Amino acid sequence: MLQTLRRAGGSLVMTVPKAFIEQNQLQENSQVELLLEGSRMTVSAPRKRRYKLADLLAEMPGKLPRVEGWDAMKPVGKEAP
Repeated sequence: MLQTLRRAGGSLVMTVPKAFIEQNQLQENSQVELLLEGSRMTVSAPRKRRYKLADLLAEMPGKLPRVEGWDAMKPVGKEAP
């Protein structure tokens, strides 16, 4: 696919094809990774890291902090009773 570079201020810019945007679920302010190898530039959209609660808890040092009175607090939103 050929792209035409355009001037924007002191830089040259090119557009990202709609198919690439949709395929990688990108939007304004999404970050992409550029790999430069000589005259070749590769653009990739890194996948968002998915976290599991058990993994995050396992990384915590020591025991989980406790908040006094937490268990006795009344629901204020759509919490399950």
